[in-house]
Amino acid sequence: MTENKIYFVDVTNRDGVQTSRLGLAKLEKTIINLMLDSMGITQSEFGFPTTKHEINYLNGNLELVKRNAITTTKLSGWMRGIAEDVELSFKNVPALENVNLSQSTSQQMINGKYMGKKTPDDIIKMTKEAVECAVDKGAKLIGVNAEDASRSDINFLIKYASEAKKSGASRFRYCDTLGYEDPQTAYDRIYQIAKAIQMPVELHYHNDLGMGVACSVMGARAAIDAGVDAYINTAINGLGERAGNADLVSCLLACLKSAGFKNKYPIDENIKLDKAWQLAKYTSYAFGVPIPINQPAVGDNAFAHESGIHADGALKDRRNYELYDFEELGRGEPEIIETGRMITTGEYGGIKGFRNVYNKLELEFKDEHEARNILELVRYANVHTQKPLTTSELRFIYYYPDIAAQIMTVSPYYEPIGAIKDRVEYEISHPPENVI
Repeated sequence: MTENKIYFVDVTNRDGVQTSRLGLAKLEKTIINLMLDSMGITQSEFGFPTTKHEINYLNGNLELVKRNAITTTKLSGWMRGIAEDVELSFKNVPALENVNLSQSTSQQMINGKYMGKKTPDDIIKMTKEAVECAVDKGAKLIGVNAEDASRSDINFLIKYASEAKKSGASRFRYCDTLGYEDPQTAYDRIYQIAKAIQMPVELHYHNDLGMGVACSVMGARAAIDAGVDAYINTAINGLGERAGNADLVSCLLACLKSAGFKNKYPIDENIKLDKAWQLAKYTSYAFGVPIPINQPAVGDNAFAHESGIHADGALKDRRNYELYDFEELGRGEPEIIETGRMITTGEYGGIKGFRNVYNKLELEFKDEHEARNILELVRYANVHTQKPLTTSELRFIYYYPDIAAQIMTVSPYYEPIGAIKDRVEYEISHPPENVI
């Protein structure tokens, strides 16, 4: 058996939240990081250190790492592959240790995004400067991302990764940004690149042609066959831009259960598959996107049998019609929904209803001051998420009230100078007629 392994980098909190018309509150992103850690997922790309509204959330989550609330999952920040972004990222988030630096590498994007103002050599130069800056800032893990790698010249990708490696990069991320590749092409290209650069390769596949999972696992196989570790990028429930990213649970199962992978390509031994159900259900609730009924492993019909032949076969021996067990995913417990009186707590909740909710969680308050503090945070959390709070969220606020307050605090950028100052002052005395 090979000594190299397949690891998993979940990008729900970076790529998943870029899904058009969807998003997550910072509290929800935090709970996902905690659940990923509970599941033993290798890494979470947890956000954007150059973005102002992310700063308190990012610093708060790194404080959770410091307090050993997140112990297994590495938290990494995404930024453009330019030195200025790296400088700003470490200014905003001083405890940041893991970064991914992104540059476009296809001729289409170099021409189409930089409008002829940059050359391929400029791309390499900017990336090297960004990597060197990250090294200078003390980054422990530096990944370089090749955006639109699947439409990039393979020799240029090898040069790009090799030069970044010389500057201190520790991983190369191959991004199939448009979901363009097929599994065989993914294998062939990744194998050639990995063999040449001899550094761990991340596989970042989108699902525009419905092949995100297949390309991810074939890319991982190619990396390991070429003698390096593979890091599959995933999103929970396959969320992400356009048609989404490769689904986390599907990729895990493909590596653990499929004919060509089972017992041949080892995965990160920290991963606990039995946490998958809880993670998928919470993420579905947080995004407000139901899990498709036929979603592998976590869909409502993943273990449902109605056909007479199938039902009979499954009852005699589950292996007749089930490739893996629902218990392996943490499924099987009944979901109990109250149909009588229900007391909830939210932004307008009172102290008695609030105490009732926490009593059911068997969490107590030592004095009235503690109770009132947590109640106020729960109210803010409900304003923050605009959804009834889950048990996980309520527990998090109870045990980490200071971090809950931090991640829910956002100071909007507003500097009343120049034209905006003049307009606001004018409109105070001349109100606009058609505001909505």
